[in-house]
Amino acid sequence: MNKAESTAVREPLIRLAKQDGVPMKKKVGIRAAAIVLALLIDAIFIVLVTKLNPIQVYAEMFKGTFETSLRFMWAMRDMVSLLCIGIALAPAFKMRFWNIGAEGQVLMGGFATALCMMYCQNLPTPVLFLVMVITSILCGAIWGMVPAIFKARWNTNETLFTLMMNYVAIQLVAYATNILRGQASSLGTINMGTKIGWFPKIAGHDFTLNIIIVAVLTVVMFIYLKHTKHGYEISVVGESENTARYAGIDVAKVTIRTMLISGAICGLCGFIIVAGNKHTIATNTAGGNGFTAIIVAWLAKFNTFYMALISFMLIFLEKGAGQIASSFGLNDFITDIISGIILFCILGSEFFINYRLIFRHKK
Repeated sequence: MNKAESTAVREPLIRLAKQDGVPMKKKVGIRAAAIVLALLIDAIFIVLVTKLNPIQVYAEMFKGTFETSLRFMWAMRDMVSLLCIGIALAPAFKMRFWNIGAEGQVLMGGFATALCMMYCQNLPTPVLFLVMVITSILCGAIWGMVPAIFKARWNTNETLFTLMMNYVAIQLVAYATNILRGQASSLGTINMGTKIGWFPKIAGHDFTLNIIIVAVLTVVMFIYLKHTKHGYEISVVGESENTARYAGIDVAKVTIRTMLISGAICGLCGFIIVAGNKHTIATNTAGGNGFTAIIVAWLAKFNTFYMALISFMLIFLEKGAGQIASSFGLNDFITDIISGIILFCILGSEFFINYRLIFRHKK
């Protein structure tokens, strides 16, 4: 057997090749095909397991978000909370700093807001909101800066560090709320009678300001990452730290600065959740969005406008699952499977966007 024949024998039947510059039409087509495939798989699952009409189930899922204007606004409220955290993660992830601590950073920002609402009630309303914003941003920024300093100076593992910081934040808030609630069974709604520190109602909703803040933040972060020097430095550090150093970029400085921004935005998210939505603080204030937002940021490739679409899709699936569970009396496991199949297919479609299959040529 000569060398050429030996090489041909060793060549695998199928191999993967990374592909860049995929046309937008092809990306849209692949994702659309993934959604259609998911709906078909879900339809088979629904018929076999629940004996229901898939069309009726999909119609109920649609109603979960769009049946009334109020339901749509509730979906928008939840969507902007998720989107805000995704925006916060975007610069850190683009720098290849795996910030898994958004949950804790949001919690610390929300905790600072709650304390201001409880202990700064005598301040004029504009001053109170200014104090709430500043303290929530500072707390989130500090919580994000700590692992960044350790990473920059001692090259610690940021994934584990930021993840562990979540548990520290949870225990701090749990300890503090147990003290604050006194003899009550729970902390309850803060300033329910006076509504001091609550966002003012706009268009009939006290969370409208949440939507406005996050909409502005979406545009600002897009510009920051795409059209500023800092955004360029983040991209270079993310591609190669050695290249960044060769280009004269202070990697440690960029790392700390970027995590300050990431943590600060998470803290701001805690502020809008507490002041504009829940009006209380608990260990589950972030609601797991700190982890869900990782999917949002990664799927959108750190483009904040795409993040808005993906965030809305995830909230749509969540609301739809709840709707079909209540309408048809299904348990949460079945509804989670239905929405999970859709999400799995959408995530799986990214493989065919980023890679192509190369089959062995027959000679």
